[in-house]
Amino acid sequence: MSWDWEKLKEQQRHQGGGGGGGPAPPQLDEIFARMKEFKPRTVLGLAVVVLLAMGLFSSAYKVENNEKGVVQRFGKYMQTTGPGLHFKIPFGVEKVTKVNVLTVMKEEFEGVQAGQRSVMDEGAEDVSLMLTGDLNVAVVPWIVQYRVQDPYKYLFRVSNVRNTLRDLSESSMRLVVGDRSINEVISKRMEIAEEAKGLLQKELDQADTGLVIRTIEMKTTNVPQPVQSSFNEVNQAVQEKERMIYQAREEYNKAVPQAKGEGERTVRGAEGYATDRVNRAEGDASRFLALYEEYTKAPDVTRRRLYLETLRDVLPNLGDKYILDEDQKNFLPLLQMGDVGQGGAK
Repeated sequence: MSWDWEKLKEQQRHQGGGGGGGPAPPQLDEIFARMKEFKPRTVLGLAVVVLLAMGLFSSAYKVENNEKGVVQRFGKYMQTTGPGLHFKIPFGVEKVTKVNVLTVMKEEFEGVQAGQRSVMDEGAEDVSLMLTGDLNVAVVPWIVQYRVQDPYKYLFRVSNVRNTLRDLSESSMRLVVGDRSINEVISKRMEIAEEAKGLLQKELDQADTGLVIRTIEMKTTNVPQPVQSSFNEVNQAVQEKERMIYQAREEYNKAVPQAKGEGERTVRGAEGYATDRVNRAEGDASRFLALYEEYTKAPDVTRRRLYLETLRDVLPNLGDKYILDEDQKNFLPLLQMGDVGQGGAK
């Protein structure tokens, strides 16, 4: 109800008595009297309007494109909403927690960070110090990149998701590194990263963390600084050993095939000689059998033919020949036959 200003001014003029002091302000009792004239329905309606405006303003919420909204009613999970404009029950009945599900976060594992000492390696000075399968100590720093995949599990299934991620990452990496030698840890970083990623994702899924691993990046892997020089000497010795082995294998590949070829040639020559000897023996035997058959048919003729053929082959190789009669008394005339023959030939 509005004030009746005309009546109020009239009353003020009467009370002022027409003096030159101007109109007097209303008294407190008059103000309270006027306030009593307001009806309760008007106050209640105004309160309802205000409450409705406040409720409407607090019930609307917006979820960005890279977020998801998790709605709770009196603390109990109700639903997960996607990007866009949504409404909830106001006045604290429903609460919305927005979770970024597209931004890739990372955790670095190198040294000891404040407040992030690993549960599994409480006494270590450096989380990247690891024992390899061949009982060597290696410095294995790495980076885990991840994002939230399931907001419900991320908020309600694990109390401290980040510490859980760090502990599981460290245990997975130690398990993979513990199965390999120091040389494999240094030279096969990508292979180790892929194996650790698969193992870590499996552990995170079993723990219901709601996280998904994007990549595991292995940084430069080496041995601790105090043993760096000794390790380099060992590597040099190993390289020298491998070089000598390769050189020996090269010589082996040259000498052994050559020796095998020489042996094969000798064997083939021996086999050819054996074949030749056998064939000659078989031929001689066949010839002897043929002669024997002819000899059985005509012994005298065959004997004489063999004798003459033998003389034909032997006599040309004997040089000068002198045939003497048993009654010959002097050799001199015969010795000059050769000179005379040569002179006559001249």
